[in-house]
Amino acid sequence: MTKRTVLVVCPSAWDLAQIPAAGDRLAGYDLHFAAEEAEDFPHTFDALGFIDETVRTYGPGGSAHIDGITTSSDYPGCIVAAAVAQHLGLPGPAPDRVLACSHKYYSRLAQRDAVPEATPRFAIVNPTEFPTLTPAQFGLDFPLFVKPVKSWFSILAERMDSCDELVTFLQQPDVQHHLTAFVGPFNALLRRYTDFHYDGGCLIAEDLLSGVQVTVEGFCAGGDVRIVGVVDSVMFPGTKSFQRFDYPSALPAKVQERMADIARRAIRRIGLDQALFNVEMFYDAPTDRIAIIEINPRMCGQFADMYQSVAGTNTYEILLALATGLPARFRRGAGRFKVAASFPLRSFEDRHVVRLPTPDQIEEVKRQLPVTIVKHAYYREGQKLSDLPENSDGVTYRYGVVNMAGDDLPSMLRDFEEAQRRLGFVLERVS
Repeated sequence: MTKRTVLVVCPSAWDLAQIPAAGDRLAGYDLHFAAEEAEDFPHTFDALGFIDETVRTYGPGGSAHIDGITTSSDYPGCIVAAAVAQHLGLPGPAPDRVLACSHKYYSRLAQRDAVPEATPRFAIVNPTEFPTLTPAQFGLDFPLFVKPVKSWFSILAERMDSCDELVTFLQQPDVQHHLTAFVGPFNALLRRYTDFHYDGGCLIAEDLLSGVQVTVEGFCAGGDVRIVGVVDSVMFPGTKSFQRFDYPSALPAKVQERMADIARRAIRRIGLDQALFNVEMFYDAPTDRIAIIEINPRMCGQFADMYQSVAGTNTYEILLALATGLPARFRRGAGRFKVAASFPLRSFEDRHVVRLPTPDQIEEVKRQLPVTIVKHAYYREGQKLSDLPENSDGVTYRYGVVNMAGDDLPSMLRDFEEAQRRLGFVLERVS
């Protein structure tokens, strides 16, 4: 069997965990990796230079050949991969459509056209216009929610209760750094591939949303938009910290069908094609309202093995098929288990990392329990959790992730507690 050569750009830590977990399912591909540093340091990545060099290497007269290019990276990977694919004539989404998803303001404009019932009121916030701009000028009432038009992991996504609070927020050094340095490559990509008026130095203000949070994942090919599944986000009570992600969703089937319809209409309106996507949504049961939080033009690497455990398809299979122009299919009901979940391991206080599980311990836990993935390379023994602020959501510190499956939720939760005990993480309080 001739393998198809695929370049995976800006590989994420989930790629390193999920691709081996997929096993023989990806045997038809020869994977090469490039720009490994970009996922962790996007603000220093020369995105345009990388695109041009990659096109020279793999284009006509170049020194190498690829059958496809892809990524699971949000920033800058999905934009860069789309741009290279377009220049080389390879399968992939148009880069301006990826950017139309990635830029939260322009994504909201498309959502408002396609699914107004699921789109909150919103407005652009240009820091250069403050402090002269008043709330009435952008048509929203406080309290409201603000976030950069380009960010990740909910960084700098905050509730604002007054215009003065918003002005103070915009003057903070970390906000200023994000709106200038962090979005530097994003702005360069916007200038080359779009005619958008607003760049990444802006924020978007929105009405407050609430309810049960989910992720609707799917893929589009040849104009056909298909839904893979709905994953529930379970929070620690009273926080915005994720406790776990459950598949399949516990929401009523009718609600999930409505969510799927909203996702399809929004993706078609944006014009994304030949790509995986995920749409984060809220469902507010008292009002029976579904609202889009945001649209991401990429796969959820964290969930790939969960679909494999329950449905029988790993979404990396879909990712690589789309990248090489092969038919992408998603089986249902062909997995070994009924439920699956991803458990972030979190501490609500700063601690010293005394002991991490060894590779032998991890393999033993996988043999004894339905654990599929253990990620624990966030810290080294001897570090404090606060040494890596990127692992904090402002309330908790994440020091690992365990993905697993089961026959039902109660038994899976019991197995998770046992897996934690056997992995033997030791964290001591910081005096």
